[in-house]
Amino acid sequence: MYTPQSFKEDRIEVLHDFIKSNPLGLLISNGAEGPLATAIPFHLVNDGSEFGMFQAHLARANPHWQSIDNQNILIVFQGTDAYISPSWYPSKLEHGKVVPTWNYIMIQARGIAKVMDDPEWIKRQITALTNQQEQDKSDPWKVSYAPESYIDTELRAIVGLEIKISQMEGKWKLSQNRNLQDRRGVAENLQAEGNTEMSSLVRQYGRLDETT
Repeated sequence: MYTPQSFKEDRIEVLHDFIKSNPLGLLISNGAEGPLATAIPFHLVNDGSEFGMFQAHLARANPHWQSIDNQNILIVFQGTDAYISPSWYPSKLEHGKVVPTWNYIMIQARGIAKVMDDPEWIKRQITALTNQQEQDKSDPWKVSYAPESYIDTELRAIVGLEIKISQMEGKWKLSQNRNLQDRRGVAENLQAEGNTEMSSLVRQYGRLDETT
């Protein structure tokens, strides 16, 4: 992933927190017919390695899993994004040398995929993923709440996936390359348009709160 230094985010704790909050990733690999892509949620496991490990599952009816075992794959996670109008830059009045762009957050991770076709492993994986997503609910649902026979039937319809992460890159493109007044103009206009999340990120990464 092309990432200028001003947009680079390599703090592991930041990358991990983002993935835990945005677990739906795009799984990309090569198949006999060409590139394959499937959107699935991932459970990030701290296994003591530098980047950690992903666990996930695919529908057995999805042919993607049949060609992925032992393949070096790519997973893409993406967060909020926003079109940035050059009219938001005060510098346009000084020299006019401004163009549109797009702000976004993205993580790309790579690793070797291993297919896990063991019902007990898969049950542990869906339990961990469910607990992760339900933990903040007022009445969290648990896998154990469903009839065991029903869960067993569902388990036979999916295949597990484990990826030891070998590389993880973060790109936080949030107008950090613009001057102070342009960054402030972007944050204020995003806020005015109702994109509070991106506005807050531009303020944070653009260090605007430190300069007001």
